[in-house]
Amino acid sequence: MATNIGMMDSAYFVGRNEILTWINSRLQLNLSRVEEAASGAVQCQMIDMTYPRSVPMHKVNFDAKTEYDMIQNYKVLQEVFNKLKIDKHIEVNRLVKGRPLDNLEFLQWLKRYCDSVNGGIMNEHYDPVERRLKVGKDKNLKASRSKSLEAINLHNSASGDVAGLNRNIGLLKQFSKQGKSGVAAASSEVRALSKEIHDLKLSVDLLEKERDFYFAKLRDIEILCQTAQVENHPIALAVKKILYAADAQDSALEEAQEYITQYIDDNGETEEAENDD
Repeated sequence: MATNIGMMDSAYFVGRNEILTWINSRLQLNLSRVEEAASGAVQCQMIDMTYPRSVPMHKVNFDAKTEYDMIQNYKVLQEVFNKLKIDKHIEVNRLVKGRPLDNLEFLQWLKRYCDSVNGGIMNEHYDPVERRLKVGKDKNLKASRSKSLEAINLHNSASGDVAGLNRNIGLLKQFSKQGKSGVAAASSEVRALSKEIHDLKLSVDLLEKERDFYFAKLRDIEILCQTAQVENHPIALAVKKILYAADAQDSALEEAQEYITQYIDDNGETEEAENDD
């Protein structure tokens, strides 16, 4: 299982278009950007498809817009990971921010993992739309009951207090007048948010270029370390140890340093022996 894969793994070179095609075809969605999956609902259903009925989908909020609601989805996902013994820590605080790069990396890992289960063969008996609709129906039923109770209470209140009803009508008229100024304020906020989105896209593009630059550097180092003349050299082994580490762990650096220290000690002993001769 691809629970721990290093950053140099081919999984992290899968493009966003391929990721979106994978999600949309499997779950019958129409996502156009990876950050649209920031709520965690997509990830929950992808695991539910990979391990049918393993996710309590009634707890998953597909309409999550606030960070609080998104965090609840990721809590469900992390609980399922623990239950299935999937060794993957979810960086919730980063994902809910909706940053494209963070969400892309998590989706790249998810695709690699799902593809490693049953050879990536999709469950033909799984209906993603029906699974989502069932969750939606349960929520709509609760909402409908709640609205019915509100309507009954409003009717009883109006029947017993005509003066109160008149006051409500007056308030509605007042809110209507205030609505016009509210629309102008909302338009101004939309323009500000649009500018912010544009600036964020530029930042993301720069980050992706920087990431690709450093990936290329690391790839060059990897190719150099795989050269026949040096691939078994202790220094090359030390570099590859760091490159292929699954996580940013101190142990990888420590082991790499041990390779080099051992190499230096061995060479030092050899030189001393030669000098003695």
